[in-house]
Amino acid sequence: MSQDCLFCKIAAGKIPATKVYEDDQVVAFRDINPQAPVHVLVIPRQHIATLDDLAPEARAMAGCLLERTAHVARELGLSQAGYRTIINTRGHGGQEVFHIHLHILGGKPMGPMVARG
Repeated sequence: MSQDCLFCKIAAGKIPATKVYEDDQVVAFRDINPQAPVHVLVIPRQHIATLDDLAPEARAMAGCLLERTAHVARELGLSQAGYRTIINTRGHGGQEVFHIHLHILGGKPMGPMVARG
C-alpha cells in the first residue's frame, strides 16, 4: 500500500467509495465522474502505479484482475449486451490516478474507439 495513493486508501477503507465488489485481491467501485450509465473501476489491492510497472512476478495478480473484472461486469448485468474495458497508462494515456485500474463502461452502445487529435 502506498500511503499517499487515493486508490490504496479506498481499498483499505480509509476513503469511502460506492463499492460493488471486493475480495482479498481486488476492489471494484463506481467512478465518481461516470462516462457511461455504468462506470466502475476495478483495482488490485496491491499498489502498482502503471501498466508499465507490472513486473513478471505480478502475472498471477494481473490475471486475477482481468478475471475479476469480467466477473464484476457479469454481476452488473453487462455481459449479454457487452461492455468496454479500458486501462489508461501515464499522462498521454489519460491516467489520472497512478494505481493500475480497469474501467468497466456499459449500459449503452459504446461505438468504435476513435483517437482524438
